[in-house]
Amino acid sequence: MTLADPATRTSAPVALVDVVKRFPGLTALDGVSLELAPGEFVALLGPSGCGKTTALRVLAGLESADDGHILIDDRDVVDVPTNKRDIGMVFQSYSLFPHLTVAENVEFGLRMRGVPAAERRQRAGAMLDMVGLDHHAERFAHQLSGGQQQRVALARALVTQPRVLLLDEPLSALDAKVRVGLRDEIRRIQTELGITTLFVTHDQEEALAVSDRVAVMRTGRIEQIGTPEALYSRPVNDFVADFVGLSNRMPAEVIGGVVVIEGQRVPLIDTDAHAGPVHALVRPEDIVFATDGDAHARSAVVVTTSFLGSLRRTRVRFSDGAEATLQHEVGHTPNPGDTVRVRLTGRPVAVSRL
Repeated sequence: MTLADPATRTSAPVALVDVVKRFPGLTALDGVSLELAPGEFVALLGPSGCGKTTALRVLAGLESADDGHILIDDRDVVDVPTNKRDIGMVFQSYSLFPHLTVAENVEFGLRMRGVPAAERRQRAGAMLDMVGLDHHAERFAHQLSGGQQQRVALARALVTQPRVLLLDEPLSALDAKVRVGLRDEIRRIQTELGITTLFVTHDQEEALAVSDRVAVMRTGRIEQIGTPEALYSRPVNDFVADFVGLSNRMPAEVIGGVVVIEGQRVPLIDTDAHAGPVHALVRPEDIVFATDGDAHARSAVVVTTSFLGSLRRTRVRFSDGAEATLQHEVGHTPNPGDTVRVRLTGRPVAVSRL
């Protein structure tokens, strides 16, 4: 059987239940609860210092919880040491042994478990083949690129066939092109193996691109958890809206269950929002260029425009001084100083109080 054969491995459900972790003068985790279904890929997303890495380290047993429960396969492992939790980990730093070859690095965990040499070689070889490094088995870490070293670290974490995989910002030290390629490889391998995975990142694009669900954290708490689509289209507050994707903060007013933005009435995501002045959080793709005959269009002056390959972002300023960014196709190339007509698409928006 191969490492990818479902008959050789099972994935575990994971749960953090009201977990609290305190450091002197700081509550890093303030009653965090999070559930991962077997085989699910969940990202913890948030700014530096929000508690996401602490949550991962508590789950791994590298930090102790001051309160709450940590369940792996419905078993509370709060008092179980790291090496007994059946977890594989990949860190930002590759942490490879420089005196060992690639194959020996991958075999290391198996050797510690007393796996016979022939089986070690077979399993390490199969895992290196899965990450595309079977032809580098006899090289040393210093002979590999950063992306290759991280693939070795991933193979080493997975070769023991853990039931849970933890990834602590594993791509942040890589350049942009390598990072995109490796994140897609991680998702491919995770899907093929069906392993329950928690992925910590501060990069919203990474989180949205690879995850089944994303949990957005702030100051030790989870603000919202949901599918990437749900977080982007239905953020529960302005923090989530700002952190997950780009948003324009536009002066507006809630009146009669809708929000009026630059004279245009738009549906609300939160239909229970109280009447009064607000900031509307409008996505760049929800503002479009319009024709002179469009009754909802407003005049604006182009401030800047940027070519981003597959799309263009243009910032405009209205007569009242408010500004907004549009995201549009690259064929439309306005120049700074041009007067244009723009309108909202009418898709529902989130709002925040002034």
